[in-house]
This record gives sequence, C-alpha cells and structure tokens, in this order.
Amino acid sequence: MNTRMPDSGFRSVRRDQLREERIHDSYKLTHKLPVPAVCGGCGAVYHAGRWQWGERPAGAAEVTCPACHRIRDRFPAGFVHVSGAYFAAHRDELLRLMRHREEQEKAAHPLARIVAIEDEGAGVLVTTTDIHLARDLGEALHHAHQGELDFHYNEGENLLRVSWSR
Repeated sequence: MNTRMPDSGFRSVRRDQLREERIHDSYKLTHKLPVPAVCGGCGAVYHAGRWQWGERPAGAAEVTCPACHRIRDRFPAGFVHVSGAYFAAHRDELLRLMRHREEQEKAAHPLARIVAIEDEGAGVLVTTTDIHLARDLGEALHHAHQGELDFHYNEGENLLRVSWSR
C-alpha cells in the first residue's frame, strides 16, 4: 500500500500508527488564552505565551492560571516527604528554607508554588504545583543539610515524589 501523497512530500499515518502522548497533563493549556489575560486568584499576567508577574493590563480577560487551578483542585504535581530525627530537631529552620526557596522560584516562575505543608507522623509532606519546584526543594535541603535524597518520577502522570531524611 502506497501511503505517499503525490507531489506533496506528505506521508499519511494510519490510525493504528498514532502514538499516545508521552505526558498527559490536564492542567496544561489546551487552547490559546486571550492576550492579555490575568489570573483572578493570584494576579499573574499571561502575555506573550507565558505567565509572568506584572501590572494588570487594561482590558485584560480574567482567567484561572494552571497553578491556581491545581491549588483549588488540590491536585499537586510534586510531593516532598521530609522526615527524620534531624528534621524534628530543626523543623522551623527547614520549613523556612523551603518557603524561601519557593519565593525565589515563584518570583521567576509564577506557576511554581507550594500547595500545602501537612504534618505526617515524624515529618511533613510538602505538595507543589510544579515538579521542578519539588526537585528544587529537595535539592535545597540536601545542599544545606546533606541527608538522604531520593527522587521518583512517574512519567505517565507527570508527577515527582521527592524524599529527604536525616
């Protein structure tokens, strides 16, 4: 069977040859937003194809950014488990370090935020709107306080689990 279209250089693909998308993220935009747009929750501005912090443009459409959507749905992309005797003794210091790292990251990337910090037995579970922020939090803890750091990435769900203990 010839699947080559004459003179076009285009090769058609049969339906059984279509590939599944590698990463499915239901919070990724599926359509273009009106430009400019502003998130009604956090005030981030969508301009030139990306979310950024700035002044609200006149006549901007009000939408919900993916980070606010994840927070509202309580559906994080990153999980950071922090535990151990060292954590128990230095809890406030380590939480301040993670909050500080979030502020640094959020200044440049408005969609990178901590969703919640929940007590979990002898530690805490920090959930994030972004897998990169979860990785950064784990690396910041490891860089400043050493300990054991482990990453588990679930490619099918675009989800990262980070574990830090000492």
